[in-house]
Amino acid sequence: MVTKDDVLAVLSRVYDPEVPLSIVDLGLVYDVEVTGKNVKIKMTLTAPGCPLRYFIIDLVKEAVKRELPEVENVEVELVWDPPWTPERMSERARKMLGL
Repeated sequence: MVTKDDVLAVLSRVYDPEVPLSIVDLGLVYDVEVTGKNVKIKMTLTAPGCPLRYFIIDLVKEAVKRELPEVENVEVELVWDPPWTPERMSERARKMLGL
C-alpha cells in the first residue's frame, strides 16, 4: 500500500526545471493525500504566472505513476494560499542558494 511518505520520496526527486532543486526542497508541496490507489497532491509554484506550470504538473504526475505503479490516479491541485515564500524552502535548499 502506498503511503504519503512514499509519494513524498518520489516528489523529492522531481526537480524544478529552472532551479536545480526538488519541488519538495523548494517547499512547493503543501500536502499529499493517499486514498487507496488515488493520490492527491496540493502544491504551489513560486509565482502564479509561471509559464512552466503545466510542464511541472505533468512531471509530478508522471513521476508518481512511474515510481509507484500501484497508483492509478494522480491529481495535482495548484493552490496559492498560503503564497509561496523562500522561507518554505528546506535548510538544504537555502544553503545551496546561498540564503
